[in-house]
Amino acid sequence: MLTVRASRWLGMLAALLLGTCMATAAVAQESRRDVLTLVNADAVQASTTSTAPPAEGWQPVSLMDYWDQRWPQHDGVVWYRLRWHQDNDATPIGLLVSYACMAQAVYVNGSLVYADGNLTEPLSRSWIRPHYFLVDKPLLRQGDNEIWIRVSGIAAYQPGLGEVSVGPPRAVQALYREALFWRYGLHLFSQAIDAVFCGLFLILWLLRRKDTAFGWYALTSLISLFYNANFIADSTWPFASTDAWQSFILAAYVANASVYCVFLLRFCERRWRRTEYALLAVALLQIVWAIASPHTAGVYRGAGFVVGSIINLAATMWFIGFAIRGHRRDHRVLAACLVIPCAAGVHDFLALFGITHSDNYLLALTAPLSLIGMGFALAFRFAAAMRRVEGFNAELRYEVEEATAKLRATLSREHQLSLSHTRTNERLNLVRDIHDGFGGSLLNTITVLEQSPHSEEQQHAVAALKELRDDLRLVIDTSAHDTETDLMGLLAPLRHRWSNRLEIAGMDSRWTLHGIEGTRPPPSHALDLLRFLQEALTNVIKHSAASHVEIRVECGAGGRLLVGVRDDGRGFEYNDPMLRRGAGLNSLRSRAIRLGGDLRVESRLGRGAWMGLVATVTGWEHRPTNEHAPSQDATAGTTITPA
Repeated sequence: MLTVRASRWLGMLAALLLGTCMATAAVAQESRRDVLTLVNADAVQASTTSTAPPAEGWQPVSLMDYWDQRWPQHDGVVWYRLRWHQDNDATPIGLLVSYACMAQAVYVNGSLVYADGNLTEPLSRSWIRPHYFLVDKPLLRQGDNEIWIRVSGIAAYQPGLGEVSVGPPRAVQALYREALFWRYGLHLFSQAIDAVFCGLFLILWLLRRKDTAFGWYALTSLISLFYNANFIADSTWPFASTDAWQSFILAAYVANASVYCVFLLRFCERRWRRTEYALLAVALLQIVWAIASPHTAGVYRGAGFVVGSIINLAATMWFIGFAIRGHRRDHRVLAACLVIPCAAGVHDFLALFGITHSDNYLLALTAPLSLIGMGFALAFRFAAAMRRVEGFNAELRYEVEEATAKLRATLSREHQLSLSHTRTNERLNLVRDIHDGFGGSLLNTITVLEQSPHSEEQQHAVAALKELRDDLRLVIDTSAHDTETDLMGLLAPLRHRWSNRLEIAGMDSRWTLHGIEGTRPPPSHALDLLRFLQEALTNVIKHSAASHVEIRVECGAGGRLLVGVRDDGRGFEYNDPMLRRGAGLNSLRSRAIRLGGDLRVESRLGRGAWMGLVATVTGWEHRPTNEHAPSQDATAGTTITPA
């Protein structure tokens, strides 16, 4: 938004300036038809104290005239005499002196019309703008009229006189306004632009010290204010002589060129320290020369202007080449805006050394182009900075949302863990209560019944109580362990109890456990698995009369689970209808189904039996652990082979 507004304001300003120039030029062109321009005159040398033109020594000259080319060593006064014929003295006329360097006094028919404040050193600076006078009776005569113009100057600073125009006041005044606009108004406008830019970029640099290009441009604009004072100041104040003033202007010109070059380097993000130090050293030497010897610095200003012009032109050409090779629009726009100032600098250089003749210096008039170029560069950089800020905000928003999501997930996980820990603690408290209360009462009852006189009913009751005790132990084992206990840890108490029980029953047991380390089943599956094994081993002790028992638990890829119990006992006919309707096999079948598999039985009379389940389980967590070599269980006759 700000970039668009800045571009609109710059466009409006440029259009307004162009329209003003075109309107002024059109009016002046229309007015020239009725105006008489005097280009032929007579000139004569005189002393500085001369108050009247000499009677002899007049030479014909053409205006514009620079007397340093005719009298190169003459520092003082030159009188110019111009004549025209006036048909009617009843109507006043306008008189325009376009250029007089340095100070002037104007006489019409021998009467003083105008005189500058200082006709001797320090001379007034009358050349900065044209002068308009309204001439009426009694100064104006019918017939031949004569104008004397006394010009005070110094040969080193191109003294002379420009064209003089006479005619109807309105027409001459239009020419005066045109010349005033180009010679003085634009310089004043450029001075205002430099002051605004100096303050603006100084504030930007103070707010953003790392953007050193802004600081150097502010310094360039500040020095330009001093240099451009040469085109708007009508006296040499605060300096005591014209030489001192010119040495000050020269120092400002060289310093401006050096600082301008450093600005272009920084604007292109180049830090050539040796080049910068050399440029600043040149500017410092020129300042020292101006302070130490203002007369020689002013008189021989050509050397300083050559150095400053070379620095200015070289820096501009380098920047234009750099912008063409690069791809940044702000560089290219500024380079395009510097082409005309570069040409204006060449014009001023040629005019300074008399190679071409002009009553106006153009470089200071190109400030509007610098305004457009720097305004676009500033708006471009601001837009780029805003894009970076917007990108940073989007990235920050994304990171905040991501961090919020992670925090939400962490809090949810911690909440779930807290709930899990609460449930675990409650379950453990319940298990302890069952173990200490119901479990203790159950064991005491079994002990009392075993020590009392035996009967068949009593034996059945003890057996039922022992089965209840074993089932209670399974519930306690699966409930007392936390979620970090793997299947190996869950099977350990069961394996220990049943290994001892099988040994007491005269049966050797071999446990093969494969792929179960790090495998963590859900609590419900763990209970069904342990009860399945317990039921199968109970059937072996009750019915098989075996001498050897093999128990196998294996977890494979894809959630495959194999649980089997094999014995070498008497076996049975699995297809016996009475046997298939028994509670034991139905219980095993139900547990196998809950585990996601089915019950499988292989048995023949006299050849033992194999009973197990094959399932594909889901929801089991597997965390691989280091493999261990097979180890021998402490119980005699029991071998454990973990994966």
